Amino acid sequence: MRIVVSRVDEFPPGERRIVQAGRRSIGVFRVGDSFYAINNYCPHQGGPLCLGRTKPWVSSTGPGDYAMAEQEALVACPWHGWEYDLATGQSFLGPGEPPARTYEVSVEASGTDAAPVASGTGPPTGGRQPGPFVAETFPVHVEDAYVVVDTSPRAQAAGTPGGER
Repeated sequence: MRIVVSRVDEFPPGERRIVQAGRRSIGVFRVGDSFYAINNYCPHQGGPLCLGRTKPWVSSTGPGDYAMAEQEALVACPWHGWEYDLATGQSFLGPGEPPARTYEVSVEASGTDAAPVASGTGPPTGGRQPGPFVAETFPVHVEDAYVVVDTSPRAQAAGTPGGER
């Protein structure tokens, strides 16, 4: 299924939109010139994930030393504050559990040439260990100045934990 979210010029950087696709609610975030789509359902306890605050990655090399990334790349569930990477859907709380299935994110200039906007590895994690939950993410494309989310399932890599959620 493909969902037209809005025209790019009507979706400024730093904003988010929540769209419905049948029973599924999807948050679409614009971070700079990149777009991310993530399921509006927190895998931890089912909260409205995309209503939470966004924030940048923070890294530290030791006590009293920290650096904040320039772009906001994490969303925190408003219920319990569990943070999820917008690019991968990965949580860094409760390590050791299998992640939920994620989807690639790409941008298409004309609807035919797709270029990835997230590598799937995400930014440096500052020594954090991945937690048990990964929020479901969806591909986002720019087609003729419209932002479009594609909820079609993608092939799961062999041996990748998680599954359809």
